[in-house]
Amino acid sequence: MFEWMVWTTPVAVFFTCIALMLVGMTVWEIKSPTTLRRGWLPLDTTRGDRLFIGLLIAAYINLIFIGIAGKLQEWMSLEAEPSIWISFVISMLVLALIMRKG
Repeated sequence: MFEWMVWTTPVAVFFTCIALMLVGMTVWEIKSPTTLRRGWLPLDTTRGDRLFIGLLIAAYINLIFIGIAGKLQEWMSLEAEPSIWISFVISMLVLALIMRKG
């Protein structure tokens, strides 16, 4: 079923983190129901809203990085393309920022 997908370690870690976040958010919501709040995002959001927005942005960060990795290698005169772990760390930091301040 998933033969089309390249299951590398970063991909597996990324999806495992998403699954753990969803489980954690479900338990958190059951124990402490959320209320609407307004951060620097231009709308009132709940924890689930911020998680969804953060996951979308994290996915786009990773896709953009994959798309420009070859150009980064060329521009920075690197021997190999930059590691996908860079975009993973950046996307998780952005997700954490959105969850905390968004």
